[in-house]
Amino acid sequence: MHVKHYLSAVLYGLPVLAQSTQASSSSSSNTDPFKVYTISAENITAKFIPYGARLTSLLVPDRNGNQQDVVLGYDDPKAYLNDTETIHSYFGAVVGRYANRIKNGTFSIGKNEYHVVENENNGLDTLHGGKVGYDQRNWTVTAHTKSSVTFTLYDPGWEGFPGDVVTHAVYSVDTTVTPENPKGLPQLTTKLVSLALTEATPIMLSNHIYWNLNAFQAPNVLNDIFLQLPYSNRFIATDSILIPNGTILMVDKAYNGAVDFSKGKFVGTGLNDTDGLCGAGCTGYDTCWLVDRPPQYAAPDSLIPIVRMNSRATGISLEVSSNMPALQLYTCDNAKMDSVAIKPSQLKRNEKEGKVGAKDVMQYGCVVVETEGWIDGINQPEWGQLPNQIFSPTSGPAVNWATYQFGTV
Repeated sequence: MHVKHYLSAVLYGLPVLAQSTQASSSSSSNTDPFKVYTISAENITAKFIPYGARLTSLLVPDRNGNQQDVVLGYDDPKAYLNDTETIHSYFGAVVGRYANRIKNGTFSIGKNEYHVVENENNGLDTLHGGKVGYDQRNWTVTAHTKSSVTFTLYDPGWEGFPGDVVTHAVYSVDTTVTPENPKGLPQLTTKLVSLALTEATPIMLSNHIYWNLNAFQAPNVLNDIFLQLPYSNRFIATDSILIPNGTILMVDKAYNGAVDFSKGKFVGTGLNDTDGLCGAGCTGYDTCWLVDRPPQYAAPDSLIPIVRMNSRATGISLEVSSNMPALQLYTCDNAKMDSVAIKPSQLKRNEKEGKVGAKDVMQYGCVVVETEGWIDGINQPEWGQLPNQIFSPTSGPAVNWATYQFGTV
């Protein structure tokens, strides 16, 4: 993957530099934050809203040819604002300017130390960009066709991050036959392209999509979703509030091997051995696995399959390919998910088919996959990740590129 091809696309968004820096749904952008934008190709339909540049629905066929919505969220677009003000799930949104956690909200670039707004654990860290991250911003729609939509955001240094950044979130769907997709399977492609305009700054965006391939035809994902992380033999160890402690562990040796999905197993296999892995008092996964590319992938940012999943209930399979060096995977371990009802459209579809497995999301009701860099890598220079996380006006853009390819088993 060569980032130079994206420079013209990034520069296309420069007219939005004049848009208001006001946050959330009150932005003065001409774009209605809750207007639904639909894109489609054969056997795949995706819906988005500008509020957070977020994916709100994704329909793909199951093994019987029935369309299923495999992402969590809400049918009513304005419900995402209420979500932000209550449980703040980040359903389907782009998170940034820096995804995941920054210890103490503090980092250094050269001799300069910066402090950004902390918003988690009583001020001990910054999560997903601060109190008002990219997920709460009203992005501008700068392009829309039948099969693609582009959202653009100008960030003038929100939450204390240095410098100005312009970002495009480009989404497309297709069933084109390619060497990477020889069967022409339904595919969603996401490209997050960010350009540092004025100063050196951390940039690490990610999509925050909650997947449930059984579309709530099973009670949860534990004994239904088969998961493989084919190139992840290491993961980042964290403390009790999920801040990296500086160590890298092998998946086959830690937690009695529960973290080892290299050959694939059901999500719930070995779950009892994960006590504390997702934080103090938590059992499950909220973990950053590293992606170790094999020799045949010469470029360190080559697009490579990093996640494979499939559902016993629906037969829907998903292969995620990414150019990023890591992925965060979260299994809805928090019991607060019990308070979130599934979409009425999902429930209606399941009732029609006589396959109601759950009416609420509930604990362990999803798998979130965030393609991203090594978490809090800006505070771990010994990891050698700074070139992948610090960008400036003299560097190329930050590009997070991923494909989500669907089939059946």
